[in-house]
Amino acid sequence: MSDILEIARTQVLEGGRGLDAARALCCLELPDDRLAELLALAHEVRIKWCGPEVEVEGIVSLKTGGCPEDCHFCSQSGQFSSPVRAVWLDIPSLVEAARETAATGATEFCIVAAVRGPDQRLMDQVRQGVKAIREAVDINVACSLGMLTQAQVDELAEMGVHRYNHNLETARSHFGKVVTTHTWEERWDTCLMVREAGMELCCGGIVGMGETREQRAEFAGQLGELAPDEVPLNFLNPRPGTPFESFPLLEGAEALRTIAAFRLALPRTILRYAGGRELTLGDLGTRDGMLGGINAIIVGNYLTTLGRAAEADLSLLADLKMPIKALSDTL
Repeated sequence: MSDILEIARTQVLEGGRGLDAARALCCLELPDDRLAELLALAHEVRIKWCGPEVEVEGIVSLKTGGCPEDCHFCSQSGQFSSPVRAVWLDIPSLVEAARETAATGATEFCIVAAVRGPDQRLMDQVRQGVKAIREAVDINVACSLGMLTQAQVDELAEMGVHRYNHNLETARSHFGKVVTTHTWEERWDTCLMVREAGMELCCGGIVGMGETREQRAEFAGQLGELAPDEVPLNFLNPRPGTPFESFPLLEGAEALRTIAAFRLALPRTILRYAGGRELTLGDLGTRDGMLGGINAIIVGNYLTTLGRAAEADLSLLADLKMPIKALSDTL
């Protein structure tokens, strides 16, 4: 069989066609002494099919904690003994968070709520929040509110929500070991409705939740089939009080291999650094990922965990001479 990187160079770099699960697995199984070669090819693919710009985003939680679902990685589940408790954010605080996010140069601000899906109270508050942000700040507004009905999808599109985030979290074959209170198919259905409504779809997951390399490759292939506009790539940060609290951190080399494999499976997609990279990769590894296929980044803190200072990430982009994507290009 031809070398997997030769295949990827022809199919992905030259042809713009993503690798399937079987070939993504071949990338994940490359030895450490070929990691630099894999990352370099992924970076070439990113530059050719996405350009040099990096999209910067900030996120804030409108409703934190108290979620009825049992996602085993999440400290916001009301079923676990983790220290996160239910809190609602008021509209002025939401607008101020959007202002602070825009000041970093970010083009995207995501409103997140820890719920199975939004009730009418939450939809009303999101409507107020989106309106207030759009009146006060020049920034795209995204939302992540769980599973949706068709009517809710249509309502969010009508509000002017630019992008909707709904992660599949992991491969279909592994999902039952991560969540038991809803199905992978329910998440998939929400993603399809979002895409069909004309909003951009943001859909990714978390690596390092006990899945095999085969399942990680399966997940990359399933995302390739879904074809989201953006894929946030999280690395498990084991949270106290959750079923995954004692899971080990993913090794840095394995994380970088995963980044590159996902880029080769999704050559035209926004591939965003999200939670856990600070622990899994550190400063040097974060730089390597930016040169291995990543072309978007969340700055500042995450929903319940601390991230790198926004200034550190922006300084890294400047050092790498990677321009921040302008707002006018994302509207």
